[in-house]
Order: sequence, then structure tokens, then C-alpha cells
Amino acid sequence: MKTGNENVKIDGIDKKILRFLMEDARKPILEIARNIGISGAAIHQRLRKLEKSGLISGSKFIVNPKVLGYTTMAYIGIFLDKAMSNPIAVKQLEKIPEVLECHYTTGNWSILIKVLCKDNEHLMYLLNKKIQQIEGVSRTETFISLDQQIDRQITI
Repeated sequence: MKTGNENVKIDGIDKKILRFLMEDARKPILEIARNIGISGAAIHQRLRKLEKSGLISGSKFIVNPKVLGYTTMAYIGIFLDKAMSNPIAVKQLEKIPEVLECHYTTGNWSILIKVLCKDNEHLMYLLNKKIQQIEGVSRTETFISLDQQIDRQITI
């Protein structure tokens, strides 16, 4: 499997297949084959090659969190007392189900996380009782997302 540092060579047919599947991962292979003008077996072969290269991995269903009552999305910059606290803090953050993403960053924060909560009260509980209680966390800075304007993958 590629590490992400190597470039994978894809041709126009690979790009067409990927565009169809990125739009709808459940689109039948034979329908894609008819649209592109190649056999279903050729598409399967190309998909195996793309998976082996590390360019694509699996497919997934997207859960709409609002249907489950999660309406408050926030980004939290976490200040750590020392750099050595990073691995410890990340291990503790992994245990919090509301934490969707965690990034080491440059700039003021040591870590930037994305969280999803039911409401502002839930967010306040998460901050006060969970995140700020983690050993090594000196303080946090929170930005509530009012509305996501763009949600996409890289263009193929």
C-alpha cells in the first residue's frame, strides 16, 4: 500500500469511474460500464488496482447527525501545557465519541478537534467535564459552526 507520498498514475477511464462512484458509491458497476463503454470486469480490475495503490479505500454510508438530534458542530483549539502531552491527550480524546476529528496543528494550538453535540448545553458539558479535564490541557478556544457552506472531496 502507498504511504501517501507517491503519486498514483490514473487515466481518463479511472477518473470517470471514480467520479461516478464519488457521486454515488452504490451505483451499479454495469451501469457505470455502459456509460463509459467498457466491460464490468474491466471496471472491477481497475477498482482493485486503485484500492491496492491506496488511492481509494472502501465505501461508506453517511449518517445525517441532525436526524439523531446533533445540531451543534464546533471546532476546538486545544492548548497543551507541553508538547509531551500530545499523545496522552489524543488517547483521551479518542475516548470521547463526540470528537469526530483530531489534528496536530501549527500556530497557537497544539491540537484542533471537530466535535458534534446535541446543543450548546451539551457542548458546554463536553468542554467543562471532558476535554478540559484531560491531563495536559491548559485551555481551549471554541468556534461554533453556524452552517457548513462547502462539503466535498478533492476533485478528480
